[in-house]
Amino acid sequence: MTLQQTTAPASASAPGSQIILTGDRPTGPLHLGHFVGSLRDRVTYQHQYRQFVMLADSQALTDNMDDLSKVHRNVLEVALDYLAVGIDPAKTTIFIQSQIPELTELTFYYLNLVTVARLERNPTVKAEIVLRGFERDIPAGFLTYPASQAADITAFKAGVVPVGEDQIPMIEQCNEIVRRFNRIVGRDILVEAKAFVPEVGRLPGIDGKAKMSKSLGNTINLGASADEIRAAVKNVYTDPLHLKVSDPGHIEGNVAFSYLDAFDTDKEGLAEMKAHYQRGGLGDSIVKKRLEGILQDLLAPIRARREEFAKDPAQVMKMLQEGTLKAREVAAATTDEVKKALGLSYF
Repeated sequence: MTLQQTTAPASASAPGSQIILTGDRPTGPLHLGHFVGSLRDRVTYQHQYRQFVMLADSQALTDNMDDLSKVHRNVLEVALDYLAVGIDPAKTTIFIQSQIPELTELTFYYLNLVTVARLERNPTVKAEIVLRGFERDIPAGFLTYPASQAADITAFKAGVVPVGEDQIPMIEQCNEIVRRFNRIVGRDILVEAKAFVPEVGRLPGIDGKAKMSKSLGNTINLGASADEIRAAVKNVYTDPLHLKVSDPGHIEGNVAFSYLDAFDTDKEGLAEMKAHYQRGGLGDSIVKKRLEGILQDLLAPIRARREEFAKDPAQVMKMLQEGTLKAREVAAATTDEVKKALGLSYF
């Protein structure tokens, strides 16, 4: 069955469509790729939908058990990024995955609804296994990631899950689990989810690699200082064949223009710059100067808010605790429904 995909969050008439689940693995500070891919949309959605945002620390451990402090310390760092971009805990439920044991319980039940062969065939899992060089030494928790993600989505009965193109197979497998569970118990307990792919897709790294990634060190963090932004923009990959100012330049594959497409609101002026660059007579330094100015203006207020929230980490952790308690109530209710449907409620 082909996954239903939305170009915008689903209409309020569909089951679960008013509930959105999204989140991040806390393995490092968030960057411009996260901002384009999800963060700025979350700020909008929180005014229109019931939104849950998860700090997926349990899932982060599936390939970080040798560096536990990395996950622990970045829970606070990612929470600071959320607050800095404008995600409001009064409108969005922000929670920590590991503090909701019902998610682990649901994962266990769902593992009985999927085979090892099907988990290994998941294109997203296969790609990540290659990326991490696991070969056959795959942590079992990493291989079963699709079942864990299905637990996260279904626990909150989310009808919409914003994801990148590469994550669509995960939503497909979640829906397979949902359909099989509902068929076995004879009624629709769980809700299928629709993938929402943002208009601006994956942002390339400053080095020209296809993905901006913390592990590749080719990011511009949301909390970057003015000097760090300036240095990063200076190293942004452009057109290697554009050796002289007079040479015609190429737009495709030019990271500077990819970023301008994502962040420059003056589309008419940008179109003129692109035309000038393509016919020759425009140096990379001018393009980068425009880009730096835009990024400095974008990130300066985010950085300032982040620094302000960072002054009181205890208050940030209290916010996470309160959000986690709210989220657990919802997850516990779903888990009770699942257990009753499976005949596991005895008392």
